[in-house]
Amino acid sequence: MTSLSAGRAGTADPDLIDRLPGLAALTHARACAALLLLALVLFLPGQIALQPMDRDEPRFAQASKQMLETGDLVDIRFQGEARHKKPVGIYWLQAASVAAGEALGVPAARNAIALYRIPSLLGACAALLLSYWAALAFLNRRGALLAAALFGACLMLSAEARLAKTDAVLTACAVASFGALARAWLSRGTLVPLPRSALVAFWGGMALGILVKGPMVPLFVGLPALVLSVWVRDAHWLARLRPLPGLAVVALAVAPWFLAIAWKSGGAFFTEAVGNDMLGKVGGAKEKHWGPPGAYTLAFFATFWPAAAFAALSLPFAWHRRTDDAVAFLIAAVLPAWLIFEAVPTKLPHYVLPLMPAFAILTVLALRAGALDPARRGAGAVAALVWVIPVGITLGLAAAGWQLDHRIPWASLPLLLGACGLALASWSAFRAAAPERALVLAVLASLLLAPGLFGLAQREIPALKVSPRLAAIRDALPCRAPQVASLGYREPSLVFLIGTDLATPPSGAAAADFLQAGGCRLLFVEDRLAAEFAAEVAGPRGGAPAPAEVGRVDGFNINGGRRIGLTAYAVVP
Repeated sequence: MTSLSAGRAGTADPDLIDRLPGLAALTHARACAALLLLALVLFLPGQIALQPMDRDEPRFAQASKQMLETGDLVDIRFQGEARHKKPVGIYWLQAASVAAGEALGVPAARNAIALYRIPSLLGACAALLLSYWAALAFLNRRGALLAAALFGACLMLSAEARLAKTDAVLTACAVASFGALARAWLSRGTLVPLPRSALVAFWGGMALGILVKGPMVPLFVGLPALVLSVWVRDAHWLARLRPLPGLAVVALAVAPWFLAIAWKSGGAFFTEAVGNDMLGKVGGAKEKHWGPPGAYTLAFFATFWPAAAFAALSLPFAWHRRTDDAVAFLIAAVLPAWLIFEAVPTKLPHYVLPLMPAFAILTVLALRAGALDPARRGAGAVAALVWVIPVGITLGLAAAGWQLDHRIPWASLPLLLGACGLALASWSAFRAAAPERALVLAVLASLLLAPGLFGLAQREIPALKVSPRLAAIRDALPCRAPQVASLGYREPSLVFLIGTDLATPPSGAAAADFLQAGGCRLLFVEDRLAAEFAAEVAGPRGGAPAPAEVGRVDGFNINGGRRIGLTAYAVVP
């Protein structure tokens, strides 16, 4: 297929596409500005409109809210329950974001999920810029820019940039340490010391990463350090990272909170975080997130879209060049950790996100070596995944909108269809032996898909917004600050939107008692418990006022994967 036919498939002038990386990479400042612009287009849409996504995001946000409510910056709690699963770093960052929002006069700042997402947004932007810095250890400016853009365009990073939890910030920390470790490895044998910026990146990423998610950053950098040292039978190159002062700095940064929580919880934090959460995921599937070995490999083609197909095509290059220092480092950075995650029963797609910058760098290395060859057997079929994924997402969203709400998400279709067209052009460019153009077009396709998916499509499927619609019923009551309870439906998003004092009665009788306890009260009753509640209300209740039905919400519970219906009852003095 000619370049002209590739242009007809939905792209701009091929010559302009070919010039884009070079124009953006004329200077480091211009490259960073281009990557920041890319990040804003990819990550900003949907930050405000996207509802709190059950269950992890509102759990983190609610715990951060309770830090502000209580002033306790050591203990982590969700309502009355201790949340001893992750260290405190992300909660401090979220609480600081919300406190800044309050200081700037943001209305109802503590209930604004977008404020809790700011650390994730900044973490994703930092991960993108740090991936450029890390790639400069392997590639020139143009190649590093392209590798960073491929990583930034991936769907998983776009998703994590919009979720108020640990993974975007963790990825930034891991990429910082990864880039410094790469410089130590690639410059081993020289007498020139590592620049101070690399040492700050390595140990700063380590310290913040431990405060955000415990041992994960040490795992991501410790495995390649161990594998490479065994491979060359020499670990002296690690001395370039100045481990003694670095470890001392890390200890000074993380020890105060760990000692404080150990004292305050009586050691319960470590029992829960290490014994139940971390080791529980190793020994079995936690929270129903089981997956067989190979699940990450299959999911990779969607989570690392649009670069996943091209990364897969670079694997033969990695095998043939496995003794090269740069390729050996990237293999050591990915393969051991990947095998561990595939072996662990608990599987969540974001666990492998910090490994994806290495895939992006490897892809561009293969491109520069001429190894992304469309003439290789099966290469065209593998590359076709670059358009299969957005076509599948577009059709899936249209089907979901019709199935759940009998409506098509029309507003998002122009962007989604444009993404499909650019992805098809990317495949055409690859088949026309223009692999760099194919990568650039794939990034441009993501610049349309991410805003269309996260910014527009989710707005047009109200069935997915159960908790926000329930909170709107509360806000419409004629009395201020009503007491609220929910019978049956207990998603953390409802706790976050309604408030820390949301009651969750265990039975229909307890729910009826709640409504009759005096004052302005609101109760949500899930349909599966409606008969039980109705029977209690119909019985003798000492002349208490009968509750009035004030609203109804039908929708789809993403977390449970089922349709759900709730009726709202109120007693208003």
